[in-house]
Amino acid sequence: MTRVFSGVQPTGDIHIGNYLGAMKHFVDLQDAHECFFCVVDLHALTIPQDPDVLRRKTIEVAGIYLAIGLNPTKTTLFVQSHVPAHSELSWLLECITYFGELSRMTQFKDKSAGKENVSVGLFTYPDLMAADILLYDTNYVPVGADQKQHLELTRDIAQRFNNRFGETFVVPEPLISEVGARIMSLSDPEKKMSKSAEDEVGRINLLDTPEIVKKKIMRAVTDSENSIYYDPDKKPGLSNLLTLMSVQTGRSIEEIAADYDGKGYGLLKKDLAEVTVNTLKEIQDKYYGLSQDEIKRVLSDGAARAETIATKTLQKVQQKMGLRY
Repeated sequence: MTRVFSGVQPTGDIHIGNYLGAMKHFVDLQDAHECFFCVVDLHALTIPQDPDVLRRKTIEVAGIYLAIGLNPTKTTLFVQSHVPAHSELSWLLECITYFGELSRMTQFKDKSAGKENVSVGLFTYPDLMAADILLYDTNYVPVGADQKQHLELTRDIAQRFNNRFGETFVVPEPLISEVGARIMSLSDPEKKMSKSAEDEVGRINLLDTPEIVKKKIMRAVTDSENSIYYDPDKKPGLSNLLTLMSVQTGRSIEEIAADYDGKGYGLLKKDLAEVTVNTLKEIQDKYYGLSQDEIKRVLSDGAARAETIATKTLQKVQQKMGLRY
C-alpha cells in the first residue's frame, strides 16, 4: 500500500477549519493507504511553550484523532518526539539544505516579521517537516495550501539527496482538497481560520459547546447586500458560510445558494449552526468517552511501530552519508 503522512501541532485549539480542511480526509485515507498521523510536538517548540500545557494539548490532539474516526488498528498514531529519528534526520537534512531556500519560506517571513528575536528552530522548521515525511517513505502528504511550499522544499531535498548519495528517499506528492481546504475566519473572512488568532470568535473549536457554536455563527461577518451567491472576492464572509455548509452536508455550493436565495442570511446562519452542532456532537461524544490511559496506550503502540520504520530509514541515510561503517 502507498503511504500517507501528516501531523498536527498540539498548540491552540483544533478548530473546524483544521477538521474540514484536512483531518476529516484522514479518516478516508486510512482505508486506502498505510497512514502515519503524528502529534508534532517538536514543531510546537519554535515558539515558547508551557511544558504542562504542551503535554495536556498533546494528549488532547491524540484524543481528537481517535474521536474523528482514526482507527489505531489501521493507522499509526504517535507523538513526534517519542521517535528520536525525527530530530536526528532533521539535522542531517539541514546539512544539505541551502540557507537561501529556508530564507524564501513564506511562513518564516510571516511569523518572524517585526520580531526582534526569532528562534533558529522557526527558520529550520521545514527541515524537520521534511524529516517527518521522508522517514516513512511517504507517497502522499495531505497539506493545506499554506504548507505546499514546505512540501515542495521536501521534494527538492529528497531529490538532491538521491542525486548526491544514490536512490534513498521516496519523493512525496501533495494531496490538497479542492473544497474546504481553506476555511476562513468568521470574524475576518479575508483571513484563514487560525488556532493562533487572538480573536476566538473567528473560529469554531471542535470542543466548543453547542451554545458557543451557535453564538459564533450567528455573529459571523457577512455583508449588507443580503443576496445569497458564492463570490469569495466580493462576498468573502457569505462565501465562507456556504463553503462550511457544503463540506459538512456534501451538497454543492450552487445548490445551497439556490435554496437560500431570497430567504436572507439569518436562516442560512441558523441552519448552518444546527448542521455544525451535529457535526461536532459525534466527535465530542467519542472524545469525552476516551480515557487518558487509553489514549496513551495507543500512542505508545504507535511510537513503537513508527520507530521500527524510522530507525531503518535513518540508518540507511547515516550509512550513505559516511556516518556508519
